[in-house]
Amino acid sequence: MRTTEFAKWTRRFEDERERRRAEGDPDWGLGATLHPSVWASVQRFQVGEDGDGANLCAKADQAGDPDYADAVRLFIAEEQNHARLLARLLAVGGVPTLAGHWSDTVFVRLRRLMGLRTELLVLMIAEVVALRYYRALRDGTEDPLTSDVAARILSDEQRHVPFHCERLHASLAELPSAVRRPSMALWRLLLLGVSGIVAADHGPALRRLGVGRRRFLADIMASSKSVVSAVLMPRPDEWAVTS
Repeated sequence: MRTTEFAKWTRRFEDERERRRAEGDPDWGLGATLHPSVWASVQRFQVGEDGDGANLCAKADQAGDPDYADAVRLFIAEEQNHARLLARLLAVGGVPTLAGHWSDTVFVRLRRLMGLRTELLVLMIAEVVALRYYRALRDGTEDPLTSDVAARILSDEQRHVPFHCERLHASLAELPSAVRRPSMALWRLLLLGVSGIVAADHGPALRRLGVGRRRFLADIMASSKSVVSAVLMPRPDEWAVTS
C-alpha cells in the first residue's frame, strides 16, 4: 500500500502526550453534580472509550507502515486516557462504571469482522458521534469539572478524526474509483442509523444538555460531509470541525 507520511502523526500524538503531562489532571476536588440521566449517559460513553485496542494494533502492524503502527498505539493510549478521565469523573460523582453495554459490544464485533479498512470505517462512526456528544457535554452543563473533562476529550477527538481520514484515504485509493463514493455514501447511511440509535438511547441526557434528538442527529450528519470529503480528497488533513 502506498501511504502518506504518518511520522507527523506520531509526533503530534507525542507532543500532545507531553502537553497533558505538563498540564496535569483536572481538579477532581471540585466535585461534580449532574442530572441522573446525564450520569447514565456518561457511564455508557465511558464503556465505549475503554479497551486495550489489541485488534486494531494487530491490523496496523500488518499494514506494513511502522510509523502508522506507532501512531495507532498513541491513539489508543489517548482513548484509554478518555476512559480513565470519565471513570474518575463518575467516581467523583459517586457513580459506578459499567462492566459493559450492548452498544459497545455491537461496535466491537462489527469492527473485528474484516480488515483494517472496515475497522476504521466503523471506528469513524463512533468518533464522529463522539465529537457531537462531547461538545454537548462541554457546553450543556454548568458543572465546571464535567465541562473540563469533556473539553479535554473533545480536543483529542478533533485530532483523531483527520488521523483516521488520512489512513482511510490511502486505503480507499486501492479500490476502483467507481466504488469509492458509493462506499462513503453507505458509510453515511450507517452513520445515520447509529446516530439515530444513540440519539434515542441518550435522549433524556441530550435534552438536559440543551440538544434535542433531532438537532443532535442533524449536526452529526452535517459534519459527516466534511469527513467524507477528507477521505475522498487528496488532502484529508485539512479537515476541520466547528469547536
